[in-house]
Amino acid sequence: MLSSSELQQVKQRFGIIGVANGLNRAIDVAVQVAGTDLSVLVTGESGVGKENIPRIIHSYSARKHNNYIAVNCGAIPEGTIDSELFGHEKGAFTGAISDRKGYFEEANGGTIFLDEIGEMPLSTQARLLRVLEAGEFIKVGSSKVLKTNVRVIAATNVNLPKAIAEGRFREDLYYRLNTVPVFIPPLRERKEDIPMLFRKFAADFAEKNHMPGVHLSIDAQQVLMQFSWPGNIRQLKNIAEQISILSENREVSAEMLLPYLKPMGQDHGLVVVGNGAAGSSQDSKWNQGEKELLYQILFDMRKEINDLKQLLNKAVGKPIVSETSADVDFARFASMHGDDTLHYTSPDVSQVETDDSPLVINTNPATPSNKIINNDIQDTEEFVEMESKSIEDMERDMIKKSLERNGGNRKSAADELKISERTLYRKIKKFGLD
Repeated sequence: MLSSSELQQVKQRFGIIGVANGLNRAIDVAVQVAGTDLSVLVTGESGVGKENIPRIIHSYSARKHNNYIAVNCGAIPEGTIDSELFGHEKGAFTGAISDRKGYFEEANGGTIFLDEIGEMPLSTQARLLRVLEAGEFIKVGSSKVLKTNVRVIAATNVNLPKAIAEGRFREDLYYRLNTVPVFIPPLRERKEDIPMLFRKFAADFAEKNHMPGVHLSIDAQQVLMQFSWPGNIRQLKNIAEQISILSENREVSAEMLLPYLKPMGQDHGLVVVGNGAAGSSQDSKWNQGEKELLYQILFDMRKEINDLKQLLNKAVGKPIVSETSADVDFARFASMHGDDTLHYTSPDVSQVETDDSPLVINTNPATPSNKIINNDIQDTEEFVEMESKSIEDMERDMIKKSLERNGGNRKSAADELKISERTLYRKIKKFGLD
C-alpha cells in the first residue's frame, strides 16, 4: 500500500489530478503490479483517463528502459490489424511490398498497451491469446513461429462479460487479460476532484494562449459537482476551454456556467437519459454512435423544414404555426430502432406576427391527417421529401465536412461526430471518402 507522499509523487510524475478514493486505489494497484509480468485489464467509461495506468505500470517495472507501445485497436481496420500487431512478409497481400515488423516484435522486452481491446476482431483475439499463453506469434503470410517477451496491458469501456455472452469476445482471452483488474471510476463518482480538474485545465489553457485565466464562484463549483459528466474528464476539459475563450467575465458564476452544461443535443431539444452503459448499442441494428449521428442529421433536417415553412408562408401570405414534422420523424425513427435511451422534446415554435389568422398544421401522428387546413398548400412532408436531401446524403456531407474541419484526422472527426473510429472508417469506405 502506497503512503500518501508516495501516492502524491506518482500523481505529480504523470500529471494526475484528484484525491478520490477510487482513483487512489487504481494508482496503488498499478504500482503494486508493476514489478510483475502479470497481464492487466483496465476498465472504465470513455474519457476517464485509462491511458495513465499502463504508463505507470511500465515506468515502475523492470521493462521501463525498453519500448512502450500504445495501440488503439478500435482505430485499426479489421483487414490490417493482424499485420499491424504481428507484422507481415513481403507479398503476403496486395501492397505488401516488403517485410514489416509488427508491434509485438517491436515491443519485445517492453510493454504493449492495447486500448479498446473490446473492438478487436475474433480472429485477432485468437492470435493474441497465443502470444499471452506461449509468447509466440506468426507474421501474416509466414509459417515461421517467432518469439516475443512482451508485457500486455489492455483497456476497454465495453462490458466484456456481456460481449462474451453475445459471442463478440473470447472468454479464454478475457480471463488471460483480466489477471489483475484495475477500474477507473467515472467523473460523477469523483465529485471532489471536479473543481481541481477544472482549475488545472483552465490554467493550462490560459498559459498556452497567453490570456487571463477563469475562476469559478462557489455556486458554479457546486453546479459542476452536480453534473453527470457523460463525457467524463474529456468533456470537462472541453468545457473549461470553451468557457476560457468565450466567457467575457473571468469570474464564472453558476448562471454563466449552465449554458455550457446542456446535455448532448439539448440545443435541438434532445435530452439524454440513462447511464449510457457501454455495449448496450449492440442490442439493436444500429450502434449508439450511428444512431446519434442519424439523430443529428434529423435535427439538421428540422431546420430545413422550418425554412420551407417560411417559404410557404410567403407564398400564401399567411403565417404557419406548427410542430416540426422532424419531431414526428424523430419519434418514428427512435421507435423503429427500439431506442429507449433517447427522448425528444419539441421546443416552442414562435408565431409569425401578421394581421391574418394563422394557418395550423396538424402533424400529430395520433391524428389521421397531416394536411394544412388551407387546401392551397400540400402536405408539408411532401415538400420535405422533394426538397430535403436524403438522410444518407446528409450523413455523407456531415462526415465529409467533419473530416475537412479536422484536416483529415479521423480520430478528431470521430470525436466530433460522437462515433467510434471503426464506425467512421466503415462510413468513409461506404461513401468513398477515403
